[in-house]
Amino acid sequence: MQHDDTVAVVSPSGPASPALLKRGVERLEGLGLKVVTGPHALDRQGLEYLAGSDADRAADLQAAWCDPAVSAVFCSRGGYGAARLLDLLDWDAMRQAGPKVLLGSSDITALHNAFAAELGVPTLHGPMIACDVIAGDEAGPEPRTWESLRAALFGTAETVTGDRVLAPGRAEGVVRGGNLSLLASMCGTRWQPSFADGIVFLEDVGEEPYRIDRMLTQLLQAGAFDGVRGIALGSWVGCGDPYPVLEDRLKPLGVPIVAGLPVGHGSPQHSIWLGALGVIDTESCSLAGSIRNEEQAR
Repeated sequence: MQHDDTVAVVSPSGPASPALLKRGVERLEGLGLKVVTGPHALDRQGLEYLAGSDADRAADLQAAWCDPAVSAVFCSRGGYGAARLLDLLDWDAMRQAGPKVLLGSSDITALHNAFAAELGVPTLHGPMIACDVIAGDEAGPEPRTWESLRAALFGTAETVTGDRVLAPGRAEGVVRGGNLSLLASMCGTRWQPSFADGIVFLEDVGEEPYRIDRMLTQLLQAGAFDGVRGIALGSWVGCGDPYPVLEDRLKPLGVPIVAGLPVGHGSPQHSIWLGALGVIDTESCSLAGSIRNEEQAR
């Protein structure tokens, strides 16, 4: 991306706070970016957890992606609802639009996973524009979160360091994954996740350890982890102590596992590329990203 590019902000999941969205847009404009907001970005409807109707949210997302003037599509917030759009998108039209940046996390995992399957483009797992770490403080965004996002957007590879190793080793592969709950919910669908020959990144928020166990077991039994080369674990805010169950379910895979990466929920929220080559090294307890092009990673 360039500092004078045009970016679109859309709400494919839950409704954003108008005040936070306005402040987030202003912060993007402070980078020199030109920002357009989807016509339905602040809509509400009968189901209060959705930012407008499915058709309108899908239309905003597709129009932004297919607009040749737009270099990136940023999601305003997560919550729930992105998976409801997947059957409504014209994937052929979006494929013809060519690669650009999709930014989001949490519920946006549904889009990350589907964009990888349908479009074959890398996407950016990072903070959303109307979230607290970007727009919640009038004094400015959370500094480490902001610097990581800027580095990812403007082409600087970053190494993210965790705080513990669950299984030693080094692994290289295309990074996939995102929010554990969303990945498990996509089992049995057209967009069922697969981490074969890659590094899987996982995080979640507000889930008890037994539910983490259930979701990991579902993915394991569905074959999602077959052929995985390494595992990077992010934040587990409000999940109690998730590490006993993470170790119990994942260590038998026999691959390197780094944990405690500041990626996901909470603060700070570092940005990482999905669908791009990454390296995990347990000696430095890190995940390093290098390139955005999956074809180059093969």
